[in-house]
Amino acid sequence: MRVVQFVIPSIARADGRRVGYVVGEEVVDVTAADETLTSVFAVFEASQASGRSFDETLAGAGASDGDASRLDYSGLLAARVGGGTPYLVAPFGHPDDHRILVSGTGLTHTGSAKSRDQMHSDDDAATGNTPTDEPATDSAKMFQMGIDGGSPEAGERGTSPEWFYKGNGTVLRGPGEGLELPAFALDGGEEPELAGCYFIDRAGVPRRVGFTLGNEWSDHETERINYLYLAPSKLRSCAIGPELVTDFEFDGLTLECAVERDGRLIYESGPLYTGEQYMSHTLANCEDHHFKYPLHRVPGDAHVHFFGTSQLSYPTRDWKFQVDDVITISANAFSAPLSNVVVSGDPVEGRPVRVARA
Repeated sequence: MRVVQFVIPSIARADGRRVGYVVGEEVVDVTAADETLTSVFAVFEASQASGRSFDETLAGAGASDGDASRLDYSGLLAARVGGGTPYLVAPFGHPDDHRILVSGTGLTHTGSAKSRDQMHSDDDAATGNTPTDEPATDSAKMFQMGIDGGSPEAGERGTSPEWFYKGNGTVLRGPGEGLELPAFALDGGEEPELAGCYFIDRAGVPRRVGFTLGNEWSDHETERINYLYLAPSKLRSCAIGPELVTDFEFDGLTLECAVERDGRLIYESGPLYTGEQYMSHTLANCEDHHFKYPLHRVPGDAHVHFFGTSQLSYPTRDWKFQVDDVITISANAFSAPLSNVVVSGDPVEGRPVRVARA
């Protein structure tokens, strides 16, 4: 199923928030049939209570009202976020943003390893370091570890991939929303990826609801200074959407990314390949190493996890991201692209933070 969340501004209940699924060119408004189902989280809770699957719960509610309210999907996609007509929001979330952990796995694709390695090995060349037969950088070494041990046999634990923290649910942006360029940032950096969306059930078992398109917005200029700056380079907003696909097979997917400035195309990625057949780690291995920590299996929590990209624009471009640049990510298995505009961050973030006494 292709699940979406949206807002109908004219409805007061639950601030107009709704959940539905895409059928052809229309969105079935599940909330119109069952007013208790106002979000993906509410559908998950109902499925756990009833013992039915997420898809069965959603489809059952939609079918219970034979002529349930339907909306034009293209109209939702085109609507301005926060405007007076129904518009889409991120397709996954939690009633409490602070109970969403947003994280990611890096160096999982050949292309990303090459981009990262180039980012740092150029510095080695500048300092006169002599290349050897060993992988040139820690990035290359980490990628090779995935090649060697990232696809374990069933019942065994493989090599841990690179892992990073992105933030909590307050950093998530939906389709059409702005991706902030923080005042302290040296640059922006698009990262077209797939993101897995999970809830932790009452027994502490991670339950994958589905996958969505994602832009794991980062700062590669900061990261380039030193490997150890990767962590802070990730602490900023990111985008997911517009739809959550619950039955997607994580084997192979072709994505494309484009950046427009003043209506002019300034970057086009060409085909980007993701999914297990293009990765050095299996999906199961990535998920195991994320959820092996008890902290990541707290009942009632939600997780959004990015699985890496096969190419970055940063190593090849001679420009930096600017406010009003539009980033669009599309994929062959998703019926609509994810598009976001770059916006200014809070100017206060560019000034030193003074800590007050308690």
